[in-house]
Amino acid sequence: MRAVIQRVREASVTVAGEVVGAIGNGLLILLGVCHTDTAEDVELLAEKIAQLRIFSDHEGKFNLSLLDVGGAALVVSQFTLYADTRKGRRPSFTAAARPEIAAPLVDAFAAALRARNIPVATGVFGAMMQVALINDGPVTLVIDSAELRLPRRAGSRVDS
Repeated sequence: MRAVIQRVREASVTVAGEVVGAIGNGLLILLGVCHTDTAEDVELLAEKIAQLRIFSDHEGKFNLSLLDVGGAALVVSQFTLYADTRKGRRPSFTAAARPEIAAPLVDAFAAALRARNIPVATGVFGAMMQVALINDGPVTLVIDSAELRLPRRAGSRVDS
């Protein structure tokens, strides 16, 4: 499961001219589901995102999480996060989960955030969506559940 998370002042998603989800301060989460993802990936990624300290404290340091600031999440499914562009000019999406697998996992991810007391709005799975946002920072991160399972590389920690 792969997420592109953007810290936002506000974000919304529109389908067929109608706003179907909107948030104020929080995170826009573009979520891709891989064909090998499971409920374990859902929980791992939801916990990481809920606790990730990417909001500034009163000193301007990244010390606060989405939970700490009382922010919301806008979850938008995006299978294109699993594009393979290594060959040819047209991306391949064979690593992305099929809709019958992906849709329940996207719903489970939104539910996992709600279970952590995070207000969640969503897009519409499989729909053509227009996403609007006002970045805050900007702060944009890519998090992959497969990488969260890997041991930290030696020297990868920066002490400050």
